[in-house]
Amino acid sequence: MELHYSQEQFAFARDVREFTQQHLDRAVSQKVLEGARLNRDDYLGWHRALHKKGWVGVGWPKAFGGTGWDAVHQHIFDEVTADEGAPILIPFGLRMVAPVIMNFGTNAQQDFYLPKILSGEHWWCQGYSEPGSGSDLASLKTKAERVGDHYIVNGQKTWTTLGQHADWIFCLVRTSTEGRQQEGISFLLIDMKTPGITVRPIIMLDQEHEVNEVWFDNVKVPIENLVGEENKGWTYAKFLLSHERNGIAGVGRAKRIVKRLRNVAKQAKSNGKPLIDDVRFRDKLAQTEIDLRALELTLLRVLEAEREKHAPGPEASLLKIKGSEIQQTLTELTMMAAGPSALPYVREGEAEVPDVPWLSDEAFRYASGHYFNFRKTTIYGGSNEIQRNIVTQLVLGL
Repeated sequence: MELHYSQEQFAFARDVREFTQQHLDRAVSQKVLEGARLNRDDYLGWHRALHKKGWVGVGWPKAFGGTGWDAVHQHIFDEVTADEGAPILIPFGLRMVAPVIMNFGTNAQQDFYLPKILSGEHWWCQGYSEPGSGSDLASLKTKAERVGDHYIVNGQKTWTTLGQHADWIFCLVRTSTEGRQQEGISFLLIDMKTPGITVRPIIMLDQEHEVNEVWFDNVKVPIENLVGEENKGWTYAKFLLSHERNGIAGVGRAKRIVKRLRNVAKQAKSNGKPLIDDVRFRDKLAQTEIDLRALELTLLRVLEAEREKHAPGPEASLLKIKGSEIQQTLTELTMMAAGPSALPYVREGEAEVPDVPWLSDEAFRYASGHYFNFRKTTIYGGSNEIQRNIVTQLVLGL
């Protein structure tokens, strides 16, 4: 597949860039470009600006208020906004639970939830992983017991990304212990303001509060918040994960970082010479660019196939594997470019970190934090080891 944009597509890219430059808060853009942590308002401000333009439902069908864009237009939008330093559109509502509601939810659920996801009124988080149930998700133990017209939910979820900001959580819960583990799981939509829910922060190596534990203590959930059929949640969970893996590829953000690294490497010094002259660094950067180009073309094929058959196939696992590995490689190259300035702090009595003119102190300040943070990318969304098993079974037929 060759990627040659038409005149109309180039014009669309110009429109996206002009809109982003006019409506994206420059302070937020600077945070994104420097790798600083964003707050809730930073994300929602950009989300709401796009909603007014009608550009939030990227990949959504027009029938549900989406853009109806084809794969190339989706890709152009992601690439241009990433290049301008726009925050990501939080995927838990838009790209994860929304497709599940569109395909398996009732008309009432679609009418209630989807407009609020588009507008940004509802911020969603994901309730999948539990202590001891990550890659082996079918072993989850959070229990939902039917009592009258409610489920009573008890248990714990962990690694809940940005759960401290969320209004709603979509949860996998155990509604039966009979038969295979996968056959007793249901998919519930739960209001985070419901009594009995406790969110506890998990502070990571970079000292940031990004993930959480979420506890459920006799939480009452109306039965109309069940998506699809009881005990069929495993089917919906797999459907959602395939959409999540598409998003993990992160091609637009990766291309922005590559461009930045190339510019930095021309100014940074290694043994008195420009870092770009270092064979090890240059070769690794070049190989990463080649891998990213291949990932980009694969993503376009998957997006187009998804638009035609409405569900990603096992190719989504390939996107997840390679996309997460590229992201990790880019954090390693950033650490190499930053050198000693990537240190998160300087111990008392040690020499000061030398001033470097080619990047702001803020940009270097977050290099080590991102390096540690991105060790997780090959684990979440289904570990890469599991994804390779999926490819082996469904693509190679082994």
